[in-house]
Amino acid sequence: MSERPPLRFGVCYDFRNPPDSGIAMPDLYQAALRQIRWLDDLGLDLIWFTEHHFIDDGYLPAWIPVASAAAAQTRRVRFSSDICLLPFNHPLRLAEDLAVLDNLSNGRVELGVGIGYAPHEFAGFGIPVSRRVSLSDEGLEVLKLCFSGERFSYHGKRHQFQDVQITPGFVQEGGPPLWVAAMSAAGARRAARFDCHLLPQGDRSATLDVWRQELGEAGRNSEAHRVGIIKGVLVTDDPERDWPAVRQAERYRMRLYSRFFAESNTDFGAGEHIPQTWVVGDVDHCVTELGRFIRTYGMTDMVTWGIPPGLAPDAMADSLERFATEVAPRLRAEFSAAAR
Repeated sequence: MSERPPLRFGVCYDFRNPPDSGIAMPDLYQAALRQIRWLDDLGLDLIWFTEHHFIDDGYLPAWIPVASAAAAQTRRVRFSSDICLLPFNHPLRLAEDLAVLDNLSNGRVELGVGIGYAPHEFAGFGIPVSRRVSLSDEGLEVLKLCFSGERFSYHGKRHQFQDVQITPGFVQEGGPPLWVAAMSAAGARRAARFDCHLLPQGDRSATLDVWRQELGEAGRNSEAHRVGIIKGVLVTDDPERDWPAVRQAERYRMRLYSRFFAESNTDFGAGEHIPQTWVVGDVDHCVTELGRFIRTYGMTDMVTWGIPPGLAPDAMADSLERFATEVAPRLRAEFSAAAR
């Protein structure tokens, strides 16, 4: 039996900047980079970025440039995506960009991918939605070959490459760890088929349970894999004072996703949904609620939001400091002791 991976905690950024925020986009980027440096010093493990395209509030369309800037200013945090949209990323170029980032960060990069679902993005890139599965499956196949470090050729339905090798080589042997997002059983099976870590969303039985079952049937141990999620955490001794502004920003954030889900007819299933609602309260409350969530779903990676859209960049500073210096250490200690 493989040892269960240790718990990791982090912060996610999407760089959404509502038109009425009064914050200049360059200022938001610089504030986020300062915050990431600070979080690295506080001892957090992860910085994640999301990706969407053609959104009027500046939603981050390209995460690797930001991760590269942050990697040059940090020492220990690892960078990844939840998620990078594979249909819109040429797999060879993506592998090359990741190789550069892996070297810039000295091996601190991972990659979380998904197949996309927002119709306007496919229309914008001139890619039929019907190709998203084949582009994603072939993208994963090509990335695996790129990460091997060997020269290869590939002949698929969407991609054909002859005698190529990714340079510079990756610092991490086998390339960056790969994650796959799943909102359905098909996504969970994709993650298991490619032996990837999981970013589940929606129905537990159709995602998390299917992934674990498929890994087991393939002779792989799901306990040796990672499971991660973005779940907002607001650490505060006065929720009535601090939560309303964050709640308003979260409602703004979710309106866009609700539109995407409606336009794409996305169905999360009728089973037990993995809750991504915010945890709001003092340190003891956050430790209790996050601990219960981690045990229930077997999470290994817990990531909260850094700068909710429309709020001042430092609005979450007190909460993030307590998350990094009080909540995360207590949970690490609790689950480390339980594993012994």
